[in-house]
Amino acid sequence: MSATLDQLTDWVRRFAAEVHEHRDELTRLDAAIGDADHGSNLDRGMTAVVAALDAEPQPSAAALFKKVGMTLVSTVGGASGPLYGTLFLRVATSAGEVTELDGPAFAKALRAGLEGVVARGKAEAGDKTMYDALSPAVDALDAALADGDPLAEALRAAAAAAAAGRDATIPLVARKGRASYLGERSAGHQDPGATSVTMLVAAAADALA
Repeated sequence: MSATLDQLTDWVRRFAAEVHEHRDELTRLDAAIGDADHGSNLDRGMTAVVAALDAEPQPSAAALFKKVGMTLVSTVGGASGPLYGTLFLRVATSAGEVTELDGPAFAKALRAGLEGVVARGKAEAGDKTMYDALSPAVDALDAALADGDPLAEALRAAAAAAAAGRDATIPLVARKGRASYLGERSAGHQDPGATSVTMLVAAAADALA
């Protein structure tokens, strides 16, 4: 099975709805170890994304994800704007001017997004960042597709891996971003970026279910 342009657009809209619904939770998580703005910033950005898509439906996967990325970069402050913006811009470049993505193409695009996050944020496993949810999700997606699972099922595996990665950030001591200033006091708190990434992957699984 392939993800159609309608489903890819639905993914973005579902992610925006999740961020909006959990805005206060994301901000509360960020208040413990960051600037207390992850939820409000990301909600503002995704609200702007939905408004942009309402005003002008996009003709291809590349155009869709480029619009998402550029809107986030221009409307979101803090670290999440550049990181999520870069993620979607890299996804756009990988996806290309097509109207559907098969499993391997979707996985390749998501991995390109991960590589963009790494290039921008210099994060690696165990740093207590969005990487800790996104990297296991991308690996799980690749593994499930290699096993012959259809894309929808593979995305469910990816969502489960993201959730496990998110939960695994709780005991970690942050090594990147504002949270790293807290040192040992950052342990015991769930990372807000890993939390929003888990919503992103879960939204993809829902959109393609």
